[in-house]
This record gives sequence, structure tokens and C-alpha cells, in this order.
Amino acid sequence: MSGNGNAAATAEENSPKMRVIRVGTRKSQLARIQTDSVVATLKASYPGLQFEISEFSGKEWKLMGSPVPREERTQHFWLCLYLKPVPLPQDSFWAAPTSEVAMSTTGDKILDTALSKIGEKSLFTKELEHALEKNEVDLVVHSLKDLPTVLPPGFTIGAICKRENPHDAVVFHPKFVGKTLETLPEKSVVGTSSLRRAAQLQRKFPHLEFRSIRGNLNTRLRKLDEQQEFSAIILATAGLQRMGWHNRVGQILHPEECMYAVGQGALGVEVRAKDQDILDLVGVLHDPETLLRCIAERAFLRHLEGGCSVPVAVHTAMKDGQLYLTGGVWSLDGSDSIQETMQATIHVPAQHEDGPEDDPQLVGITARNIPRGPQLAAQNLGISLANLLLSKGAKNILDVARQLNDAH
Repeated sequence: MSGNGNAAATAEENSPKMRVIRVGTRKSQLARIQTDSVVATLKASYPGLQFEISEFSGKEWKLMGSPVPREERTQHFWLCLYLKPVPLPQDSFWAAPTSEVAMSTTGDKILDTALSKIGEKSLFTKELEHALEKNEVDLVVHSLKDLPTVLPPGFTIGAICKRENPHDAVVFHPKFVGKTLETLPEKSVVGTSSLRRAAQLQRKFPHLEFRSIRGNLNTRLRKLDEQQEFSAIILATAGLQRMGWHNRVGQILHPEECMYAVGQGALGVEVRAKDQDILDLVGVLHDPETLLRCIAERAFLRHLEGGCSVPVAVHTAMKDGQLYLTGGVWSLDGSDSIQETMQATIHVPAQHEDGPEDDPQLVGITARNIPRGPQLAAQNLGISLANLLLSKGAKNILDVARQLNDAH
């Protein structure tokens, strides 16, 4: 048997037997696409699984055969995954994903208030965590940037998938296609729901005005195209790419223009911390480089005690065994800022012994199949950079930013 065949056989032998795996996701097109991509990767890792589908709404789907078009899927449904080896046709995935539960979160429901003012640390995760706690779902797929650096007791991030482009993108109103932020007319209004983006871009492009814009990607693009309020809006490149809207990207913002949010571009899979079967199942999704970069970023943010109510941004890169982390904090108007870069050598041990540990989590992440040494080095890098910024006055900048944000 080939090496790949042995790996597949091992995956099947180690998979939990005859369990129904139920996956939770937010009720948005992007969240569904992200969840489906994770399910597809799990399916590829466990090719001998039998999928039996039943629909929560009572409307029947095909068990096997042609994929179900994305636009025909309902918002609420159950799809049951039975772990039993059988050969599956390559095109059967959309007809037979895992059990999936879609729901609205606090962040989805409150659309008339800026994210930074709602006052919730888990805007897009709390309701899904309730479903995990009640054992209604077994795993939940999130945009990693939505997950706080301190998770509620009993939960952990069991996998961090390979990161897509983490940078921000500018989408222009049709009449300004071909422009850049620099060449937009004086006093042009740019929409963003992020204090981080607004603070950095106000500093870089003082001729522009920045206003809050809320809603999912579809809603924000509709507001841009159909109304005359915004000349452009800022969105995450990864989200636009996952939606297949590459042609709407008018400009990619580089780190010197706008550093990105902690975890942006990566997907995190949240599970119950003591559900070892599910932890083992989703562990195959870990991308080591993305994991180490995001541990460093999350450790940086956690030590700063930052969040969506203050402008904090990062940029990370791995090169020649070095992990580079750049982090910054800004005042709300961008006039005051501190930015620094540090690096750490990442040594990967020759072998790693898996097994229980007293506290296996690092900044809310469990990755027992990745060597512990590099994870600790990444976490220490994030803490060290945060300490450097704090020593240069970052706490005062963030405190003032919080006070001003709360006051308005």
C-alpha cells in the first residue's frame, strides 16, 4: 500500500466510530462557504466515510449524486455524518456534508451600532458556544479574528486552518473604479466597521473621511453600490476571495498602509476542550505556519488586553526559521501610535510526544499534534513584543482610545 494509503487507513482507524458529527456556523453566505471548506478538508482527510443526509427543515435533498447548488440550500438544516468506510464519488461533497447548524449571533443581529461600541467580547461566537455547551453541535467554524484570546471555560480552538491573504482590500464605488485611496477626491467617504482600519488609514490618507458601515459582505457591497454615501469600503481580502469576488478588489493594502487584525485570514475550529475524539478529528486541519503566526499574534493582543474597542494591528511572516512579528497600537484618530518589530528563531524538535498536559492550551488553542517548543516560542514572541510596546507608552494610548470610544 502507498504512503497515502497507509495515512488514509490510519485516519480511518483513529476516527471516532459511528458518531454523528454536527457542525455549527453563522447564518451568512461567507460563514457557510468557510464551514463548507473545512468540511471538505475533513472529508479529504477521511476518504472512507459514509455520509447520510437528512434535513432539519423537513425538505429532502439527494443523498448522493450531483452537488446541491449553493443558492438552493436552506438556512437551517441537519446533515448527518456516519463514520463508516465506503468509497465516495469525488463530486458528492455538496450533496453530503456533515451535520450543520446555522444560527444568528449577537454581531449578526445588532447592525445599527459600531462593533466597537456593542460591548461584547464574543459578538460572533457566543450563541455558537452555547450550542457547543449544550452538546447540540460538536464543532464550530469561525473566522479566527472573531474569537477572543481568552475563551470561556470548557472550550478550545482545536484547529487553525491554512491562512488566506490576511491583508485588507479596498472596494470602490463603480464610479471610482481604477482609483486608489490616495487618488480619491478630497473628503471622499470610506466605510469601515473597524477602529483599527480607520485609525491607520486616517493617518495615512488625511484627505479622506471614514465612517462606520455594518452588515455582512453582501449588505455592505449593496450599500456601496446602490447608495451614494461611500466612495469606497474596506474589507478583508480573504472574505472577498472566499466569496469569489476577486474582481471587486480595487486595491490591496500593504502593511505600511494598514496592518491587519490578529488572526485575520485564518479559520478557527472551536470544540469542547475535553472532547478528545473531536480534537483528534479536527487536529488534521492545523497548518503549522499559520498556527505559529496566530499564536504570536494572539499572545501579543492578549498581553496588551486589546480587542475590537481599541486600534491594535499586526503583521507576521516566517522566513528561514525566523518568525517576524510587527505590532502596533494607535489613537482613535491615528495621530499617536507605537509600532515595533521583533523576531524569534523557531526550532522544531526532532520528535514530539503526544499526551495529556495540565494546560495544553496556548492563547485558547490546542495543538497536540504540533511540537510544543515552537508554540511556546511563538507565544513568548508575542508577549515580548507587547511588553516592549507597553514600556513605550502603549497602555496610555489604549486607555485613552477606550475612554474616547466609550464616550461617543
